[in-house]
Amino acid sequence: MSRFRSLTWLAGMFILAATFISTTHAADFRTTKNPVPGQYIVVLDDAELPGNGRGQGQGLNVAATARAMARDYGAQLKGSFSHVLPGFVIKADEDALLALLDDDRIAYIEEDGVVQINATQNNATWGLDRVDQRDLPLDGDYTYNTSAGNVHAYIIDTGVLSSHDEFSGRMGNGYSAINDGNGSDDCNGHGTHVAGTVAGTTYGVAKGATVHGVRVLDCNGSGTNSGVIAGMDWVAENAQFPAVANMSLGGGASSTIDDAVTNMRNAGVTVVVAAGNESQDACNSSPARSASAITVGSTTSSDARSSFSNYGSCVDIFAPGSDITSAWHTSNSATNTISGTSMASPHVAGVAALYLADNPGASPSQVENAIYDSATSGRLSSIGSGSPNLLTYSLLDGDGGDGGDGGDGGGGTTELTNGESVDNLSGSQGSETFFTIDVPSDATSLDIDMSGGSGDADLYVKFGSEPTTSDYDCRPYQSGNDENCSFDDPQAGTWHIMIHGYNSYSGVSLVGSFETSDGGGGGDSELTNGVPVDNLSGSQGSETFFTISVPSDAISLDVDMSGGSGDADLYVKFGSEPTTSDYDCRPYRSGNNESCSFDDPQAGTWHIMIRGYESYSGVSLVASFEEGGDGGDGGAPCSNCTQYTGSLSGSGDADVQPDGTYYYAGSGTHNGWLVGPTDADFDLELYRWNGSSWSRVANSASADSEEQISYNGSAGYYYWRVLSYSGSGSYDLWLDTP
Repeated sequence: MSRFRSLTWLAGMFILAATFISTTHAADFRTTKNPVPGQYIVVLDDAELPGNGRGQGQGLNVAATARAMARDYGAQLKGSFSHVLPGFVIKADEDALLALLDDDRIAYIEEDGVVQINATQNNATWGLDRVDQRDLPLDGDYTYNTSAGNVHAYIIDTGVLSSHDEFSGRMGNGYSAINDGNGSDDCNGHGTHVAGTVAGTTYGVAKGATVHGVRVLDCNGSGTNSGVIAGMDWVAENAQFPAVANMSLGGGASSTIDDAVTNMRNAGVTVVVAAGNESQDACNSSPARSASAITVGSTTSSDARSSFSNYGSCVDIFAPGSDITSAWHTSNSATNTISGTSMASPHVAGVAALYLADNPGASPSQVENAIYDSATSGRLSSIGSGSPNLLTYSLLDGDGGDGGDGGDGGGGTTELTNGESVDNLSGSQGSETFFTIDVPSDATSLDIDMSGGSGDADLYVKFGSEPTTSDYDCRPYQSGNDENCSFDDPQAGTWHIMIHGYNSYSGVSLVGSFETSDGGGGGDSELTNGVPVDNLSGSQGSETFFTISVPSDAISLDVDMSGGSGDADLYVKFGSEPTTSDYDCRPYRSGNNESCSFDDPQAGTWHIMIRGYESYSGVSLVASFEEGGDGGDGGAPCSNCTQYTGSLSGSGDADVQPDGTYYYAGSGTHNGWLVGPTDADFDLELYRWNGSSWSRVANSASADSEEQISYNGSAGYYYWRVLSYSGSGSYDLWLDTP
């Protein structure tokens, strides 16, 4: 017993960032720069809340949960979100905040922060002229191949003056998070200026796009993180596609803003954001640091980084931002010339709209890659440490220049992902649309399939270079759009695909799929019950799949991911592979310690996905199911486990075990079995010290009081927590730890 110490003693050894926050709170507490006093964003743990099935995060009624929590804890509810974040905004005193942090339905709470526009006053105009050519000097013209009349541009900003001549006949529906009677109209000017650069008739990159004003900043150009999230939530729910969102705003680093950007992108919206105007590392602010957005720095007319522009590895690309003329809010014909990364970002949002006009089925990833691949490289000076030397280029089909970095004009090439379909493709007679797929050295087959839609398109495939109508490795040349090219033992490297419009066509789908020698077309690995798979790694956005076969007599299933570095997310679904929008469980926590638990799981194949929210390495994954009896007969469930007992007084009461202490354990599997009253609902949780705070690494939360956890963890300090979700009474807990 010498390894046990009191939790109070351990808390004394490690000083937390917020000294009044106890180490035993269920939810994390996160601070932000420039907080709104007493106002907090509460993010719910959708794997913990009741829905269609408790613990599976389905059918959440976020608004009802928010109202109930605010009432129960004496907080003032300010609003709720359900699309980009499952959460809500509250005004709360310290007592209410501490009580909320003990509610295991909450993933984390973050201080609400102040957000502002990114612009400064100045004069001159030249931006459109720069983005359509590779090199200086400027030629005085702006050339474009489409007006993007089928694209919707969402301006998340100070609103847009809907009556301005620049947007005549092209204003779509809008939204306002600001309750001052102005609706989504602009009383500051910033949002109108930004919208004019994205889609103005005179000053816009995409001159025919439909403009939607999403007002999240007030007449002074200021707002809150919660207001910005409310705007993103509205866009995710109401977006008309194809869609691009521009966010020329910023504040301190914010997990809630970053998560909301990711989920808006997951909803299919391409997101473009300003890098910020502090002449510092863009990774210090949100949404600029978000890996799910195109983060844009500003340049001058001499191709230098603007002196105010942020820089660094979080910047993805640069665009004109100094002395940009566009629409203004003071009259229907007003203009103004201002500077900022706020002015650079809408140039890129406009270019995204141009690409989406010709590729309406493109995913945000494909839009991003097209913009980066076509960008002009090596022309900028004083870009700042860690910044990419990439300047936005608007002629994505390869016309109008040498490419600088793009070879022979393949700027419109879209990279396919193995097994993933690209849908709603269209083209005119004689049009040529290009794709690539990278095939690994262990591939045993390659299949390129085109199908569906109307009209008549032809498929061409070639290894190593783009096919033409006279140079290809495969050309089925059938009537209609159903064509296939198949290759056995394909050469490793880049395969090129062209869809050529024999006649005009629309609604066509294209998919490239390869199988590998380990059976890996889908890459799924079958897990063995209770046996961990270690040293898993992946890049940002990568998706790795696993399966486990669960027998008909299984009484529980636990899927646990842990350890390593970086940030991976766990997704679990029965019967088919999960996606970022379709799953039975997604804990969605920072870091790699995530768990999904199911009681009486359906017999058959369960699918697991590990997705790189950021790059990650050294991660372990284990899936375990329990068969047969439930251990509720009073006997120990294992030969070498230790029994602990306790009693809970009612809903919200909790015990720490073993005996109110933590313990140190080497690497290995932590097993816990809980049996409580039959008329109550007790839950079981396992926590680990991460060096600065306690973090929950596993939980079991069925609708009764019989819970089981099997968690494979690295060496460190741990404790168990027994919590009453409802009811009271005595319980038995058996522990078997490394």
